[in-house]
Amino acid sequence: MGRGRAKAKQAKVARDLKYNSQETDFEALARELHNGGVKSDDNEEEDPYAEGNWRPRA
Repeated sequence: MGRGRAKAKQAKVARDLKYNSQETDFEALARELHNGGVKSDDNEEEDPYAEGNWRPRA
């Protein structure tokens, strides 16, 4: 019971997404996609359990 309200809300959201034009910032999307593949070496140093960074407790 109670599924009707949730289903109606999902249908409304889906209808809004389908029929209302969404403004997309393609420049921001391109920046995100092009910079997403670059990995920084800083992340490895921050992780205390990464290979080579582990130190036994004293």
